[in-house]
Order: sequence, then C-alpha cells, then structure tokens
Amino acid sequence: MSVAPEPIHLIADLEQWSYAGTALAVVGQPVAHSLSPEMHNAALAELARTRPEFAQWRYFKFEIAAPELERALKLFHRHRFQGLNLTVPHKALVVDHLNSKDPFVQAAGAANTLKNNGDWWRGFNTDGIGLTAALREDLGVELAGAQVVLLGAGGAARGAAIECLRVRCASLWIGNRTRASLDELLESLQPFAAGTELHGFEIGNPPGSLPPGSIVINATSLGLATGDAAPLDLKKIPPPACVYDMIYRPPQTALLRQAAGLGIRNANGLSMLVHQGAKSLELWTGATAPVDVMRQAARAALGTN
Repeated sequence: MSVAPEPIHLIADLEQWSYAGTALAVVGQPVAHSLSPEMHNAALAELARTRPEFAQWRYFKFEIAAPELERALKLFHRHRFQGLNLTVPHKALVVDHLNSKDPFVQAAGAANTLKNNGDWWRGFNTDGIGLTAALREDLGVELAGAQVVLLGAGGAARGAAIECLRVRCASLWIGNRTRASLDELLESLQPFAAGTELHGFEIGNPPGSLPPGSIVINATSLGLATGDAAPLDLKKIPPPACVYDMIYRPPQTALLRQAAGLGIRNANGLSMLVHQGAKSLELWTGATAPVDVMRQAARAALGTN
C-alpha cells in the first residue's frame, strides 16, 4: 500500500511560515524523490505514543535552489525549525554557513544534518553511519579492509569517502566526471588516508588497475532521473564483489540493473536512508529512533511493502 507524498514547499512558503508545532525538514533540489518526510513523520507518531511532547513535531519537504540556501537557512532559523536534512546540492555548500560542526563534517567538508543550537545551526554528517549499516544489512560486507570504488565527488561522496578512511578500507578509488572536483577531493582526503591507498580516476575511462572483488558505491545523482545512464559501465572494470547505489528512488537504477544482469550482488540506498535518518532523528529529539517503523514507512512510500 503506497503512502501519499508530502507536499513540496518553496522558499515563498517559508517566508510566510506559521506552523505552531516543532518543525523539521528535508531541503534539496530536486527533492520530490525524498522519502524522508514519510519516514520521519511515522517515527514521530510512534514516539508520540509514549512521549506526548512529540505529538506536535512534524517533518516537511522544501525545494530550495543553491542560490537560495543562505536565505533559507535564516528563515528556517527565524521560524524555529528544530532540524534540517540536506540533500543534493546542499551538503557541501552548507558547510560555510554553519557556526559549529562535528569533526566528521570538518573532515568530509559536507553536512547532511543540521540542528538548531539556539543562536544558529550546528552541522552533523550521519551518512557514514548510514552507509556502514546499510552495507552490512543488505550485502553482508564491511568497509574495513575492503577494496572500495566510489563514484562521485559531491557531498554524498565526501561523507562516504571519510567513512571508508575512518574504518581503514584497504584501498579507495574515487571516480568522477570533472577532474578539478576530483583532484580537490583527493587533496582534502589525503591527511585522513593513513595506511589506505587513495587513488582517483576519470569515471568515463576507468583504469585497468582497479582491484577485483571491490565494493562499488554510487554517490552520484545519475539514476535519479528516468532514462539516466549508469555512471560506470561495470563491464569495463574487474568484477566487483557487490554494487551499492545510494539512490533509492527509483528503486532500481541503470547501474543496479546492469549489476543484476551480470550476477553481481546489489542493493539500493533505502537502508542507508533509514539508518542515517534514524541517527538524525536521535540528534534532534534525544530519543531512540524506531528504526523498524522508519524502514516500514519508507518501504510503504515506495510501494514495496
């Protein structure tokens, strides 16, 4: 049974905002695909069953363009939003607008979660926690000691890269379409590499030296739109152990279809969404997140229950 999607609000709606309860939101462009409101509102309803203080908490969805981000942050703060989740393209852009951040944000140069600390916003990055939990849950693999091929150099990729280095993967190969963005990311990651081999490559021309049996992770936005090609032709690299696509809507991207056709274990980003979202909710509420409720709500919103 599918769930009606949360309405999409714009910055004009934020200018006139009047919700009396405690508000949370996901902010991005595009944002129509996001299941975060359905997932978080189900979790808040579950928490409110035993803790009435959460009865008036609600999670909204905002389509905000990159040039509007600074203005939007001021309005969200003025209207006392308790917390925000950030998606494309804001994860890296928001870092310069924070007055405090956790060490993971500092290292990754990206934040996916903001908490209203009274005078402004504190940034967090729960993507790494979500990715580690998702790979373990869906594919039975660990990043520690693994060969990893990471696709992308944006905010989602930065969080994933820092997590790979934090848990000491054996090697990290990062592929991206734009060389300048790739080189900038590699330079920023070097201080955290320690004993991990760190390499970059142009995604359209993968090198033959990529390791076999790797974990391939897609952190690009290729796959969000119907008709998007896969960011990487899996036939052009040594056979990987598994493929994980951070995209969860649509539930099967071109990359995952190719992986399935080649007999490669694969999974989409739904479980990562659930686990990073659960950590965000705990940061905002101080309560233990009902992970099973969040997972069921996300699946229902996708129509996969």
